[in-house]
Amino acid sequence: GLCLLVLRLFIGVHVFLVSCFLPDSVVRRFIVRVMCSVLGLFVQQSDPQLRDGSVQVYIANHVTHFDHNVISLLTSCNTPALSGAPGFICWSRGFMELGVAGSRAELVGSLRAYAAQRENPPLLLFPEEAATNGRAGLLRFSSWPFSISDAVQPVALRVQRPLLTVSVADSSWITELLWTFFVPFTVYQVRWMPSVPRRAEELSEDFALRVQELLAVELGVVSTRLTAADKAEHVKRLRHTSLLPFAPASSQPLAARPRVPSSLSGAGSFAPVDMQITTMARQVKEVLPHVPLEVIRTDLAQTNCVDTTIANLLEGRVSFFPESEAGADLPALSTSQAAAASGIQGSIAVPSSKPATKQFAKSPVERHLSLQERKRALYDYARR
Repeated sequence: GLCLLVLRLFIGVHVFLVSCFLPDSVVRRFIVRVMCSVLGLFVQQSDPQLRDGSVQVYIANHVTHFDHNVISLLTSCNTPALSGAPGFICWSRGFMELGVAGSRAELVGSLRAYAAQRENPPLLLFPEEAATNGRAGLLRFSSWPFSISDAVQPVALRVQRPLLTVSVADSSWITELLWTFFVPFTVYQVRWMPSVPRRAEELSEDFALRVQELLAVELGVVSTRLTAADKAEHVKRLRHTSLLPFAPASSQPLAARPRVPSSLSGAGSFAPVDMQITTMARQVKEVLPHVPLEVIRTDLAQTNCVDTTIANLLEGRVSFFPESEAGADLPALSTSQAAAASGIQGSIAVPSSKPATKQFAKSPVERHLSLQERKRALYDYARR
């Protein structure tokens, strides 16, 4: 395995030299394609006769860090560098540097000027702006690639690899390159679809949605409304969960997880997962004393985050029946104590139980003041 990896790295260096220093032509693409086959990268294309020579923008789904390199083996195209510092690394990976470091409007203007010159190769753009495994669905297409030209050509891309997945969230391009050299082979299937013109008075958002639906049908996946920002937030949550000392396994179903006892006093004899949820439940209970502990623990088992659970309870995403704050924080009264308390109940202002959305203001300062007032009322009640 190590010898194969070293051999493929050696051949990969030659592929890099040939692809970077030979002029773009059919001969160069053929040589690089043959050398990539030796590396275990097989590129197959379907319906090449549908390729429209008048279209200046190709739209493809994003699966790996090397999608633009693979499609460039079939036809001349350029992919602009949207992230990362310009320089040798950007050039060696096959990206086109536009020298635009400003806003997205400046980038679109520069790409429009590039596409207006018909002698330039077409642009290859990935509106998803983030790579996925290509098996479940497409991320929501950004609208800016569809404001460059009035006609685009969709390109459906499928990638297959034995034993290992073709795309891992939050992995670098260097890691993916090494795994590509290590696995026996990787097959890229490129299917050309008919070009799609913009309809009369069609907005770029509607144009992007229409092309996204066409690509989703061709790939047999779902056209989602999740964006690249949603994926980045999901990866951030996964990274945060993996750093927790007693984070529950994500693959374990909720019903199979051990339940936390109804009382917090006996949490010390249970599993570390229960201790973690119990600690977080106590923190949430201090902020929201009227919320039942069972509701808090159930939501924490799903979110594993105190802030997220508090937000869910405050914004009404989790339904519950509020419990009495005095009954939740004070021990049960004896018969004589209950009789004495009933005599003064009318003169004591006991906080009323209201839904969380009405009991707390949107301002954190107001919520903190309200919490302090309720604490003082409970202390007065306990003293009397």
